[in-house]
Amino acid sequence: MIAVRAEMNRMSILLSHPTGNEFVRHALAGFLEAGSLAEFHTSIATFPGNCWEQLSRYGGAKELKRRAFDPRLAGLTHQHPFRDLGRMIADRAGWRFLTRHERGLFSVDAVYRSMDRAVADRLTCQPDRFSAVYAYEDGAACSFAAAKAKDIICLYDLPIAYWETLRKLLFEEGDRLPAWAETLGGGLADSAAKLERKTKELQMADLVVLPSQFVIDSLPVWARSKHVVLAPFGSPPPPDIRVSNIALQERVRRAASGQPLRVLFAGSMGQRKGLGDLMAAVRTLGRCDVELVVMGTLLAPRDFYESQCPGFVYERGRPHDEVIELMRSCDVLCLPSIVEGRALVMQEAMSQGLSVIITPNTGGADLVESGPQQLSSNSQLSASGSSHATSAVRSPTGFLVPIRSPEAIATAIAWYADHRNETIEMGKLAQEKAGAYTWESYGQTIVAAIDGMHTN
Repeated sequence: MIAVRAEMNRMSILLSHPTGNEFVRHALAGFLEAGSLAEFHTSIATFPGNCWEQLSRYGGAKELKRRAFDPRLAGLTHQHPFRDLGRMIADRAGWRFLTRHERGLFSVDAVYRSMDRAVADRLTCQPDRFSAVYAYEDGAACSFAAAKAKDIICLYDLPIAYWETLRKLLFEEGDRLPAWAETLGGGLADSAAKLERKTKELQMADLVVLPSQFVIDSLPVWARSKHVVLAPFGSPPPPDIRVSNIALQERVRRAASGQPLRVLFAGSMGQRKGLGDLMAAVRTLGRCDVELVVMGTLLAPRDFYESQCPGFVYERGRPHDEVIELMRSCDVLCLPSIVEGRALVMQEAMSQGLSVIITPNTGGADLVESGPQQLSSNSQLSASGSSHATSAVRSPTGFLVPIRSPEAIATAIAWYADHRNETIEMGKLAQEKAGAYTWESYGQTIVAAIDGMHTN
């Protein structure tokens, strides 16, 4: 066990992440509340009045608005903008050779590696300032190596399934559905050197933060003895009562008037998220009382998706508040993912009153875990989610279906279409279930786990 230099309320943590996202922001909030955050390292951070905030007012710099952080972090933040700013410019100019996977000067990998090196230098030069470093997958190898040399605790956040599990599942998908292979993305092109860095990161970690049991189960056997903490993501707050009632009344009206059940898919439009299986299910059903709404980023030409599911409704990606508005116009979310960490869209949809159809591999099996009713024969799921099951298992908040089973998805959709009133009631229960997961609890869980490292 690593000797801890101070009690948790005196802990001095350096957290690094190149771009920031919802769970990074709430981990930061947890450390702020605990008084344990020493520094935050990122590429670009927008704070009121700084240069990035001023640039974000222009149409060409909208991405900067997504880099806004809690103003309390301003005095603790160290920015490393060169690589990431270059990536933004190259993307906008269409200079793809500069952002080419791993090898481009301004690739996402280059952004992560550059920050990792900068944090390592910081830890080497001022080791007495920090008692722990908190870093994320692909951005921790150099930082952790420097930390180990200075007896600094290494805290590792793995937000998606471990790379061996992820690649295994995706390569199998490429063989199973070759027409969808080009949409898989997500790690299949990673070099041996990048995969080796991922392995070293996990090996050096003293504590591993994971968002779901699925990610825990994806860890290699040699890592199972590590100190791990399960920290499920939080849900957004539900809409106010007036907005919620309007959405509810609209669902009741659509059901009563015989309008189609609106099944929503939201996310990148690829088979990693199971879109091919969902489209196959809807195509096989062929029901005029079911409408598939797909919102997200095209990963193949539009006509490819039309060939897979003629007549689906395509909605372009949009700002988050408009995504939430679209959710309120639908009845059910279907996310039959092959591999995730814990898809935030599940709890976002549930918070808006949508019941869900999900696989265990979304990382959200706990969202539909109580009171199961099996609608057809089932078989045992493996730890990686692999199964030959064709069942759809209903709970009060939604359906759990196995991966790679359009039949199970079709069974669940058909049940919803035939039970519109029950669908609405399940949406209410889903909203209550989502409310039990808070971002405050997420941050507190991580803080408590770090504190427990030296009390066990």
